[in-house]
Amino acid sequence: EHVVESGGGSVQPGGSLRLSCAASGFNVESYVVLWFRQAPEKEREGVSCINEKDGDRYYAESVKGRFTISRDSVKNTVDLQMINLQPNDTATYYCAADPAYHCTIFEIPTFYGSLKVRGQGTLVTVSP
Repeated sequence: EHVVESGGGSVQPGGSLRLSCAASGFNVESYVVLWFRQAPEKEREGVSCINEKDGDRYYAESVKGRFTISRDSVKNTVDLQMINLQPNDTATYYCAADPAYHCTIFEIPTFYGSLKVRGQGTLVTVSP
C-alpha cells in the first residue's frame, strides 16, 4: 500500500495549486485519507480529512473557505484544491491514509506517525 503526492510548486500570494494523492494497493473509499503539512521549524499541522464511508470532509480553521478536499474513486486519488494561497501556507504537504482512523482527530499530530500509509510529501512555496 502506497500513496504518492504530486502538484506542489511555487506560487505568488493569492495563487492556486491542486495537490493530488495517488493511492495504490488500497481503495481510497475504504480508507480515511488526510492531508497534513509541516513548515520549517514548525510542528505538523492537520489540513483536511475525508472519511471513508460517508465522505464527510473536515478542514482546519486556517484553510476553511480556501482549500477543498475531494475524492475520485475511478482514479483512486484524493485531491486538495488550494486557492488564495498565502505565505504562511508554505510547507511540505503530506498525504496519509488509514482504515482505522477517524477524521475527528485529524488535527492531532501525535497520531500521524502511526498512520498505516504515508507519502513522502510535496513542497508548496508561496512567496511574492
